[in-house]
Amino acid sequence: MEMASKPAAAKSKPARTVRGGETWRKMRKDWDLYALLLPGLAFLLVFKYTPMYGLLISFQDFSIFRGISGSPWVGLKHFERLVHTEQFIDVLTNTILISVYKLVFLFPLPIVIAVLLNELRRMAFKRIVQSVIYLPHFISWVIVSGLFINLLSVNGGLVNTVIERMGGEPIAFFLDENVFRSVLVGTEGWKEVGWGTIVYLAAIASIDPQLYEAARMDGANRFRQIVHVTVPGIASTIVLMLILRLGNMLEAGTEQVLVMYNPVVYNVADVIGSYVYRVGLGASDYSFSTAVGLFESVVAFALIVTGNWFCKTYLGRSIW
Repeated sequence: MEMASKPAAAKSKPARTVRGGETWRKMRKDWDLYALLLPGLAFLLVFKYTPMYGLLISFQDFSIFRGISGSPWVGLKHFERLVHTEQFIDVLTNTILISVYKLVFLFPLPIVIAVLLNELRRMAFKRIVQSVIYLPHFISWVIVSGLFINLLSVNGGLVNTVIERMGGEPIAFFLDENVFRSVLVGTEGWKEVGWGTIVYLAAIASIDPQLYEAARMDGANRFRQIVHVTVPGIASTIVLMLILRLGNMLEAGTEQVLVMYNPVVYNVADVIGSYVYRVGLGASDYSFSTAVGLFESVVAFALIVTGNWFCKTYLGRSIW
């Protein structure tokens, strides 16, 4: 038995060597394609992984004069402070609520619009609608904020002018705590729904037309074709977008909040990103703000893993 096992072991090494050689030959053959990866890898290394060294600040009483190497270590002091800070609990609550509102009200919209646009037969009208709803994606939040401040202003704003002429009372959209979260959800929907629609339209375009033909031959009307062909055909894209959206739950549109909120609505609009900005740069508390940012990243990673596991377990689809 020992004599028989030795040749088998000897044969396994050349097999691994052959596989390794084939891999290198393929890489040398397609070297130009692999070279295209270098700018992206360099970007990730310089702007994503190298800054992770700064996470050490969250475990120190950081001083800009001493630097990371000279600042004293304090362990989990700032994380304990984070957990016991009442203001951070309020900020975390705002972040989760705003993200849930956006997920519930905005995530299905691009899917519905993409399906409806796909049913249009007038290509000219379809292209016009696509362009109109897609263009706001390229407008910065600073411009969007200024646009909606003018539209929703109490003094002379178009929306409040219409409300007053209909006999109602003007609404301070940017100063009313009961309304401001709705403004955040509505403005993000106006700006970003078109981008999601284009993604789903691209997924619909990849569905085999023969599936629709087979459905029509089986007597399926347009609605049944949507339910049994279109929606299953883009299910993988829906799952991917949902998992990515879950990973951004604690981001909650920081840039949008920063340009739209004000001290009057801090109680309902201050999210983790804006809190880190105010504490880190405003109060120069770099260690605590870095601890908050690290907490956000860890929770985001956990949400992605959990969302992927849930989709894989119950929907049979996942991103890994």
